[in-house]
Amino acid sequence: MNPPTNRVRVVLLTQAIGPLDYRLPAGMEAGPGCVVMVPLGPRKLPGVIWDDDVFGDEAVDASKLRPVLELVDCPPLGQGLRRLVNWVADYYLTSHAAVLRMVLSSSAAFTVSGTIIEYRRTGFEPARLTPQRAAALDALEGAQGLVRELAAEAGVSDAVIRGLIKAGAFEPVTISVDSPLPEPIADFGAPKLNDAQMVAADAMVAAVRSGGFDTFVLDGVTGSGKTETYFEAVAEAIRLGKQVLVLLPEIALTAPFLARFEARFGVEPAVWHSNLRSTQRRRVWRAVADGSAQVLVGARSALFLPFANLRLIIVDEAHESSFKQEDGVRYHARDVAVMRGRFEGFPVVLASATPALESRHMVTIGRYKGLEIPSRFGAAKMPEIKAIDLTLDAPERQHWIAPTLLKALEERVERGEQSLLFLNRRGFAPLTLCRTCGHRFQCPNCTSWMVEHRLVRRLACHHCGHVMPPPDECPECGESDTLVACGPGVERICDEVNRLLPDARTIVATSDTLWSPEKAAEFVSRVENKAVDIIIGTQLVTKGYHFPELTLVGVIDADLGLEGGDLRAAERTFQQIAQAAGRAGRGEKPGEVFIQTRNPNHPVIAALVAGDRDAFYDAETEQRKSAGAPPFGRFAAIIISSEDEREAIEAARAVGGAAPQVDGMYVYGPAPAPLAMLRGRYRQRLLVHAQRSVEVQTIIREWLGSLHFPRGVRVGVDVDPYSFL
Repeated sequence: MNPPTNRVRVVLLTQAIGPLDYRLPAGMEAGPGCVVMVPLGPRKLPGVIWDDDVFGDEAVDASKLRPVLELVDCPPLGQGLRRLVNWVADYYLTSHAAVLRMVLSSSAAFTVSGTIIEYRRTGFEPARLTPQRAAALDALEGAQGLVRELAAEAGVSDAVIRGLIKAGAFEPVTISVDSPLPEPIADFGAPKLNDAQMVAADAMVAAVRSGGFDTFVLDGVTGSGKTETYFEAVAEAIRLGKQVLVLLPEIALTAPFLARFEARFGVEPAVWHSNLRSTQRRRVWRAVADGSAQVLVGARSALFLPFANLRLIIVDEAHESSFKQEDGVRYHARDVAVMRGRFEGFPVVLASATPALESRHMVTIGRYKGLEIPSRFGAAKMPEIKAIDLTLDAPERQHWIAPTLLKALEERVERGEQSLLFLNRRGFAPLTLCRTCGHRFQCPNCTSWMVEHRLVRRLACHHCGHVMPPPDECPECGESDTLVACGPGVERICDEVNRLLPDARTIVATSDTLWSPEKAAEFVSRVENKAVDIIIGTQLVTKGYHFPELTLVGVIDADLGLEGGDLRAAERTFQQIAQAAGRAGRGEKPGEVFIQTRNPNHPVIAALVAGDRDAFYDAETEQRKSAGAPPFGRFAAIIISSEDEREAIEAARAVGGAAPQVDGMYVYGPAPAPLAMLRGRYRQRLLVHAQRSVEVQTIIREWLGSLHFPRGVRVGVDVDPYSFL
């Protein structure tokens, strides 16, 4: 018997249940992509009507179908976006529901337009001021949001905020969730480009104008004006009335980017990141879905928003590893962006001064088109790079700045120029131990050391977020005044600078201090207004920032990133140091870079000093090719975890024991993960290494699908892993 025409297959937004069949009630017209509310037991849940040919499950008898309850008032998800969801679920071995939760990531999808009430401080201080109320008032100075958002930001309960509202300390503010966004002006501040920039811009503009899929790798040295160049393609999309998505790797980069965008197009673009208030997310989501948001700048999650008329995606700093999501759906935004362009038929631009080896390889084999800007814009020149051999030019004991670098810092301070010291390690020290008994402070939830953050007086785990105050006594032997910090973090380097150069004005720039666009904007303002002499920062400040008075960069420990067994260690270290070096000499004054290392002959250091990027990439490509590593081979990690260590080990052994024998595919493990415990769960890993011709996803899906695991065991798959922890 043929199924009734009113049968629809719905993907619910819960991963516990696969797609289910429902029937459309009489008078309701809805097709693939429509967002609906459906019954599941006694509950009412959101879902999306999906294409019939995607899932091969057997159809439920028509008499057992329950009716769709309502059609949600929002634009349906387009065919291209549905194809992208299918591809992400298939390629990254996850569920459609998990991917759809990123697409429908705002409650705006399920609510009609209108207004909402937020709250802000009035300046009035109630007579009854408990410690929680006082803390909330201090924390929420200048803040505005829903009750639950204010409570979360202040670290108090909703009841505390409601009590302050009742007492008159907060007042209601009516917000329109659908107020229109400002429209960018394509020719507002059009720049004068040089010849190399014009060639690259013309190619991208032509691709936007003609439509159709293409992928460009915009490869320009630091300070070459890549942003101004791809802005020409953005301007063309605006003229055509189309939408543009610009992906940035870090929230902290949003503030300087927004300023550059406003100078070029007259208004700020719409933004999308995790720090938005609920009302802001609703407004932007709706504007993206109805097409009124012409340009959106966002973090990687913006890639899944339901654009009405997307014509161009720019992935800025496309080499950045932060584009790879390490939990939930483990996707890489750079690759997903390319696939979205392919499915919806528009160009994608990958912009970087140090493109990923995989992107360069795609240019070599003709899949992507390379666009090069080989020199800096205007009078700016690339900085001179020198290595400091720490075995010959060593700092004093318990110091980390070599005499040569210290002298260069002194000279910059005297000349009124700015410097950057780069160390990719947050906090004061990576390890705290007792000098009496040797006790080391380890996270109780993870197999990682607690990092001392002296600025906020706490020990913190950078993997699970566990924090504790530094104790006065050793918890092992009970001795006091015996705890010592081992090794440097950026806070410790800042302390050293303050001791050695007491007149220098310093600032620490990490994700701990630049945790919001507002904090990043404050940092940029201080540096641009010359209120800072020396910046001490992590990789967060090695990209996207343009400070004309910054003429010196010092890399404190260039060997740090080369340690361990990370497949991409050499490439990542080269990229980070090259990006850090690129902050120097971006104005008219020449720049200088010092790289502190114990191995100046290492290929990465030698290539950086020689300025021979191509030689490094060629050698790294040959090494990857001989090892069958990406892009010439494939990796996939299988991670098994449980709160019970033995249960995790037994499940991992079961997975390893059931590994299929396939030509061109090798399975290594199981073995304890390098981070053997994470967030209270014991972890085991297997690594699958395969030739590119092997259908890894199909094999792993069938392999794991044949096994049954205890309820407490979680099994995750990371296709194309970037982290091997």
